[in-house]
Amino acid sequence: MQSEILSYINYIKLEKGLAKNTIESYGRDLRKLQTHLEKRRILLKGISREVILDFLESLYSKGLDPRSIARILVSVRDFLQFLVFENLLKENPCQEIESPAVWKSLPKVLSFEEIDLLLAQPDVRTDLGIRDKAMLEVLYATGLRVSELISIALEHLSLDMGYLNCVGKGSKVRVVPLGRSALQSLEVYLKSARTHLLKNRISSVVFVNRRGEMLTRQGFWKILRAYGRQAGIRTEIKPHLLRHSFATHLLQRGADLRSVQLMLGHADISTTQIYTHILKDRLKNIYRQHHPRA
Repeated sequence: MQSEILSYINYIKLEKGLAKNTIESYGRDLRKLQTHLEKRRILLKGISREVILDFLESLYSKGLDPRSIARILVSVRDFLQFLVFENLLKENPCQEIESPAVWKSLPKVLSFEEIDLLLAQPDVRTDLGIRDKAMLEVLYATGLRVSELISIALEHLSLDMGYLNCVGKGSKVRVVPLGRSALQSLEVYLKSARTHLLKNRISSVVFVNRRGEMLTRQGFWKILRAYGRQAGIRTEIKPHLLRHSFATHLLQRGADLRSVQLMLGHADISTTQIYTHILKDRLKNIYRQHHPRA
């Protein structure tokens, strides 16, 4: 990615006429992104919205203030737009990422009640509803990234053992447990709806659209957003929101940070440490409940 950064720096020097300090600032910001991608073994073509969100979370976990993160996001967004213009990327994954003007705590999560509402929305009398129910259950049960969810292959499932093998960033495979509800929904989908959607076609992926093809991230996002509106949930439902909810709810119920890190597929524990305030809150509650002089 070094050559692309140099091309971009030359572009803003010649075309935008920016001040020297500004250009140097852009360079520093983009080198942070480059280091992050190299650490995660992600190539240029593998940059997605989830990758950028992971990058921003890593900056937050290192103690950068919201203003600095917002500035870095501007640099990254402009750089990726330049790559789109140069036909090196198909789309700019930063376009729908809001600037973190105030990131003083964990990004919003859904409550237990809102999760129940969301999971109850698919019409399981239809093949698409059965599929959607299984997808939502699996997403909340595992905390997978959307790109990981839509890429699950039949060979990755071990339903009899209650887990799936997830192929994450850098083609690293991690084992993720499946809860009872997710297992039941998956089994129903695989026995009936998936066969009907395929219509004698063959596919290795678990979740297919009405044409028997693998779903796209954008397609799943539209499905998720529609169910959020249908459920009357005021918070805008985005795929990463379920991932945050998964991690938050596990920690609230007593899971340790290391286990959550493994299930999320974070290469570095520092990325998972954005959730540490939940552990602190839980420790305070335990202290108040059990210390004789609390």
